[in-house]
Amino acid sequence: MRLDLSAKLRQVLGLAKDHASIGRAIVQNYNEKAFFDIEVAVVRATSHDDCPVDDKTMHEILFLVSNTPGTIPFLAEQISRRLAKTRDCLVAGKTLLLFHRLLRGSSRSIEQQLHIAHTSGHLQIGCCWFMMSSDPPSFVFLQNYVAYLQERVGWIINQAGKLEPVMSGGTKFSRYKEKSMDLVFHILPKCQEFIAQVLKCSPLDAWPIDNLVQAATGNILKESFQVYMTYSDGIAALVSMLFDLSRPARDLACGMLRKASQQIQDLRILYEKCRGFTGMKSLDYPSVEAITMDHIVALEECSSYGCKSGSSVSTNLRNPVICNELKQEQHRTGFSSTSPFSLPVETKISMIWVVFDGEESDNATEKAYEC
Repeated sequence: MRLDLSAKLRQVLGLAKDHASIGRAIVQNYNEKAFFDIEVAVVRATSHDDCPVDDKTMHEILFLVSNTPGTIPFLAEQISRRLAKTRDCLVAGKTLLLFHRLLRGSSRSIEQQLHIAHTSGHLQIGCCWFMMSSDPPSFVFLQNYVAYLQERVGWIINQAGKLEPVMSGGTKFSRYKEKSMDLVFHILPKCQEFIAQVLKCSPLDAWPIDNLVQAATGNILKESFQVYMTYSDGIAALVSMLFDLSRPARDLACGMLRKASQQIQDLRILYEKCRGFTGMKSLDYPSVEAITMDHIVALEECSSYGCKSGSSVSTNLRNPVICNELKQEQHRTGFSSTSPFSLPVETKISMIWVVFDGEESDNATEKAYEC
């Protein structure tokens, strides 16, 4: 009962602070009325009550920043200030969720401007009091959510509505259509870092504000579905070019595949847990294909056949199952991986009759064999 009264008192005091913040915004001499409206809308969207981020307020903010030039840096500063000043978990969580929804629901132009604001320092979501706290039960989800959003701001929604990482130097992301080695080695680490942040945002470890946590986790899961598809395509492209890589690049690729094996296993567990939550059952979960460590070990051992020493390797070696069979055959026959006879030798009988000169009989013939 005492805890309930304390929580009620904090909520009343918080709402009083919200009204005071709106009153201060009224007396500010803004050159544009839109700046005042944005500040008030941010306070209302991240108020101290238990209500989620209001859709009407969200659309109002998007309308204001879309129709008033120069308001994105101001909006970023308001979000940063709200996070820096508040000591309330609910307000902090709603502010982070507001920023996340702005990234997801705004136009591509606004999303890019938010990315620029984050890069330039106008938008700072990591300078929060709970980031320095050592009390995991209360703040672990907020800390992980901040880390996720800091990674998420480095991705944009393309014209097809899919997430892709921000590429430097004007490089265009083409979902591995060009099978570019540089592209694969650039995109896969970004996918792995993104998935790593997703895995940390497990709702089972969250602080006890169920509605807000489920709303944030639902957005995280939806974005992880898109990134997983890119991740899966990247792994397939990496495996297909594994035997064409130099030795150092092949070692790096095998390390990435080992990490992917563990991440995909953890991702399957996370998806299964989230399916148990009422608000997340209806999400369109992808079919996650496991990469076992046996496949990785088989690829690592069979990659020794792919050294560029003038010999070609059968494309069957790209299949981990066949690689594993060859490895077992090698162990059974006693051939080493460096032996020139480590690959199976097939004898073929030629159907061509060859006549040899100088024999006792002109009609003497012999079958020629080719190995």
